[in-house]
Amino acid sequence: MNGYLNESNFMMVEEGFTTRHLLENLLVELCQASDQQAFFVADLGDIVKKHLHFLKALPRVKPYFPVKCNGSEGVIRLLAELGAGFACTNKAEIACVQSIGIPAGKIFYSSPCKQVAHIKYAANHGVQLMTFDNEVELSKVARSHPHARMLLAVAADSSPSAHPSMTFGATLKSCRHLLETAKEQAVEVVGISFHLGSRVLEPEAFAQSVAAAQLAFEMGRELGYRMHLLDIGGGFPGTEDTRTRFEEIAAVINSALDLYFPDGCGVEIVARPGRYYVTSAFAFAASVTAMEEVPAEQPGSDGRWDGGTGPPSPWAPGLGPSGRVETRQVTGPRCILIPCGCSASPRQRPCPDHPSHSSSLRGPPGHAEDLIADSLKLPELQVGDWLIFEDMGAYTIATSSLLGGCPQPQITYAMSRVAWKAVQLFQGKPPQTEDDRESVCAPLSCGWEMAETLCVTPVFAPAGII
Repeated sequence: MNGYLNESNFMMVEEGFTTRHLLENLLVELCQASDQQAFFVADLGDIVKKHLHFLKALPRVKPYFPVKCNGSEGVIRLLAELGAGFACTNKAEIACVQSIGIPAGKIFYSSPCKQVAHIKYAANHGVQLMTFDNEVELSKVARSHPHARMLLAVAADSSPSAHPSMTFGATLKSCRHLLETAKEQAVEVVGISFHLGSRVLEPEAFAQSVAAAQLAFEMGRELGYRMHLLDIGGGFPGTEDTRTRFEEIAAVINSALDLYFPDGCGVEIVARPGRYYVTSAFAFAASVTAMEEVPAEQPGSDGRWDGGTGPPSPWAPGLGPSGRVETRQVTGPRCILIPCGCSASPRQRPCPDHPSHSSSLRGPPGHAEDLIADSLKLPELQVGDWLIFEDMGAYTIATSSLLGGCPQPQITYAMSRVAWKAVQLFQGKPPQTEDDRESVCAPLSCGWEMAETLCVTPVFAPAGII
């Protein structure tokens, strides 16, 4: 074992539990104590399952988890225990992962736009790998971090239909000039990076980006660079209900790598799966602290009826101030970000005889204009009722140093005994008894991979990439 995670870091539960079950148990205790504090529950075993699945589907790719996706300590400790690396976008994230002992060689400073003070911090703490996509960024690194090893970030898709999130990255036309400029400034370029973004789920986009990266590789090699690292970024779905499944994306990536970067070519492949790892592992509970019935004749703020379909009276419950539930549009301290358009369900199952109301969720109190979700069909709620949000692991939790003094809702981490044994097996530590071995290597009720997946050794030795 690497020593980043032990049994004191999580609650051990029996196989077959769900985050919903654990939420229910904790809510019983909170209601008895009259505590309305919002909180998370995280199933670390779900992340273990995702990790094993990733290694099986993409055997040549080493995962580097983007800390900005979920900076919670339990997630960082677990992925460090499993040998993953970490992609950081600022010095706070670098400090977060190094605080638990993760070496600098396992950290990738992945932001294409960096403050000089943060570049110097990375240099002083041994973090060498980082990206650039323009001359200004290159000059900052040349002055502040002479020992940096750079990846040239290439635009993943320059087509008119490209998603707006894909705004970083150099065009292929500008790559040679940037590489020549790096040579003039004595900056070492070791590879190419691209990032498709979490909402681009067309597998073909990965193949096109790998092909473009290969052209950029050749430019670098012609200029005398030792190009040996390809970062294929993120963009992998975190739930099963997406239009494109992870397996389809993985198949396209493997084919593209075999064509443009065949095994044995000397190029190491890394990726930055974020949503993939944590989305489905987290659930969130928050209580209703206020509500207002909007008259049927009152239109919504967008000129439509609040329910979007006509005059049923919608209810607008506000969520608890202790959870500081805010939307992504809110400026200022954010202790928990609930993505717009998310779904919520009441703790208690609604009675079939009771009508549902078209509802809007807003919060926290004092920010009533901040829409969390709209046009939800919910039963008539009362102050003190609890709402449960599922698939809440991605981009809802910041590293503690980024919260601006706002307390983060408590996170209860849980893992089944089988999942913990799988972690030990992955690290090469055999189960204690023959019965333990049989329980790890049997098909599992919670949808784990089949026995051969859990009973193999790691497909690579997760070492630093420098």
